[in-house]
Amino acid sequence: MLAKRIIPCLDVQNGRTVKGVNFVNLRDAGDAVELARIYAENGADELTFLDITATIEERGTFTSLVRSISEVIDIPFTVGGGIRSVKDVGRLLEAGADKISINSMAVKDPSIISTLALEFGSQCVVCAIDVRKSTTIENSHEVYVSGGRVATGIEALSWAKEVEDRGAGEILLTSMDSDGTKNGFAIDITRSMSDLLSIPIIASGGAGTKDHFLSVFEEGKADAALAASIFHFSEIPIGELKIFLQKHGIPIRLKH
Repeated sequence: MLAKRIIPCLDVQNGRTVKGVNFVNLRDAGDAVELARIYAENGADELTFLDITATIEERGTFTSLVRSISEVIDIPFTVGGGIRSVKDVGRLLEAGADKISINSMAVKDPSIISTLALEFGSQCVVCAIDVRKSTTIENSHEVYVSGGRVATGIEALSWAKEVEDRGAGEILLTSMDSDGTKNGFAIDITRSMSDLLSIPIIASGGAGTKDHFLSVFEEGKADAALAASIFHFSEIPIGELKIFLQKHGIPIRLKH
């Protein structure tokens, strides 16, 4: 069985790491490069960097910051925010990213998923899907874009299936309802997506305790769990979390 992954996430705005609740009320969480270095040293399996206002501000991701982060870490590094073309991806990979994450652009032009998968390989393409419970259809989730600001009317599971069919290598599933609440991951949608697809699902949004990670792996069937504030504000050390998960039978890599 493949080891489950723990992935800290750096949401970056104006070069600083920020964290909010339900995608709003952002507060400063520190220097992105320094946080990245600490996470790599403390046993994170991967690192995700999301330039959260790049799409809204219609600009590319801060490549200089990506380069600075890549220089202080030795773990797989995923970068997202404002990616619109093959050229954008090439620039980020050259700056030190191992994978890229696309969201708004994939919804706008789904063919970019297959284009990037063909150009760089599926393993390089992570499709981020931000979802919120539908207010009109029961037991359904709707896809949002532009940093959670715009509802698309697209049903989450059917979009996830299309994303897989078009060649994405992984899905980063964020529950906007759970984001920053520390009340636990959205187990239902995570499990539904994991059952439906054969590519890995990274669960994001809602981590507050070690048990939340255990639940999302056991019940939600996630392949990886991503969190931000609990790591940024040193509420749960990564090493401690991994030992806890291993003791509860979750296959996990411990840093030696």
